[in-house]
Amino acid sequence: MASNGADIILTYRSQKQEGEAVAAEIEKLGRKAALLQLDVADVSQFGRFADAVAAALQQHWQRKTFDFLINNAGIDRRKPFAETTEDDFDSLMNVHLKGVYFLTQKLLPLLADGGRIVNTSSGLARFAIPGYSAYGAMKGAIEVLTRYLAKELGPRRITANVVAPGAIETDFTRSALEHPGAKDFLASQTALGRVGVPDDIGGVIAFLCSDEGRWVNAQRLEASGGMFL
Repeated sequence: MASNGADIILTYRSQKQEGEAVAAEIEKLGRKAALLQLDVADVSQFGRFADAVAAALQQHWQRKTFDFLINNAGIDRRKPFAETTEDDFDSLMNVHLKGVYFLTQKLLPLLADGGRIVNTSSGLARFAIPGYSAYGAMKGAIEVLTRYLAKELGPRRITANVVAPGAIETDFTRSALEHPGAKDFLASQTALGRVGVPDDIGGVIAFLCSDEGRWVNAQRLEASGGMFL
């Protein structure tokens, strides 16, 4: 996003130093960055967070709105359906569905008319891998929610789309990919022959937030290299 000319308000939950490193990288690209703390699982924070966003917008950009909302926080709770607890389910829901729903709602007054919302789903909403029943269900719900956002926010010329990555090699997936043979298996089931990396996804999101992506709305874009075709 920054490489494409966007200034960034980014968030961290607990890893402030990592957030500061990203902000510094953005600034090296000649863009502005503001770093705010947020736990998307805690809806009670959202009002204060919206106030912090408004203050950052005024302080750094002398404006009252932002243009792009990227909902991409995530946690993993990989368990077979028969072993998934209510606490597991609630933890996933709070981050992947409830948090997205109500954070987007709270930030709507600050989102500019003609802006963009990009939500994050998963290939697991299309294909099934044992252990991800709750996670996949949350992502399926996000895909439905995205269509409703597109419909209801259309009068404000705000688009809403969802990007669905396949297996991407990040901190989020490290434990799963460290299982013996897991990475090789996923690569063998991907048409392009490898597991994805973050840069495979960033450009897709940047496109949806660009002028070239202005007519894409209410769509699910799977960026998985062709997994499980």
